[in-house]
Amino acid sequence: MRETIIRTVCLILVLVNQILCAKGIIEFQAEEDELYEIISGIATIVIAGWCWWKNNSFTKEARKADEYMKKLKAKRKK
Repeated sequence: MRETIIRTVCLILVLVNQILCAKGIIEFQAEEDELYEIISGIATIVIAGWCWWKNNSFTKEARKADEYMKKLKAKRKK
């Protein structure tokens, strides 16, 4: 559950950052602005991909299903 919360918070932060940048609320000098937009875009893509790739179980039922899946996988390894 902790990893799900961390990924979700990271995604929210980079999305808010992108919105602020797009609206012009965060402003930099010309050269810094281009660099900031590139780094910000890359960070958004990486964190969004990370959040999408991982299994984010928010509900109680989903977390129980994850535990059940872990038990099944552990039995297969034995």
